[in-house]
Amino acid sequence: MDDQAAALDALLERMVAEYVTRNHAAGLLKGMLDDAGVGLFPLIDHVTIRTFDIEQGAQPFVELGYTYDETIEYGDWYAKVYRKSGYPALFVDQAYPDERGKTSIIPGWVKKFGDRVLHHVAVRVEDIDKAVDKLKQNGVVFAGHIVGKRGDRLRQVFSAPETVDGKPFTVLELAERHRGYLGFLPPQADSLMKSTAPK
Repeated sequence: MDDQAAALDALLERMVAEYVTRNHAAGLLKGMLDDAGVGLFPLIDHVTIRTFDIEQGAQPFVELGYTYDETIEYGDWYAKVYRKSGYPALFVDQAYPDERGKTSIIPGWVKKFGDRVLHHVAVRVEDIDKAVDKLKQNGVVFAGHIVGKRGDRLRQVFSAPETVDGKPFTVLELAERHRGYLGFLPPQADSLMKSTAPK
């Protein structure tokens, strides 16, 4: 069990470290948290992988103890959530493999960047409005507005995507949660997906 936990720690640390080097907003936030002695890892709410095949994408995490929790369906894509106590939730998404998935932005993203990198990391914040303001003061641009009303169980926002070769790559998500809610709200996730679609 200790070997499995060490391997899972190493996998998540490697993927998050690589993500932070390629996402300006996440790097800025990590620097601010490091200065306060907090660090980024204890605040990660969930990590997201995009893939052509959810089971394959989740497999390295399942082998290290993550288990399936729920499926969430959207118009042209769906996601499965995996969990392991003491670790951030894993959100793995893909386009539907039939006609419904034809309009999804996920396949193009996976073709460009692969399915072994994080699309985004969600950082849990106490006050999303204050966090957005502070990051904006440091040059971070956000895609759209905060999704969810003040006091809702879940409020979220994505940073504007980092780009590679003119294509949207990674985003940073801020997530404010209340009343012990740990789930995901389909309309909000779909709204966030659309906020970072290529223009």
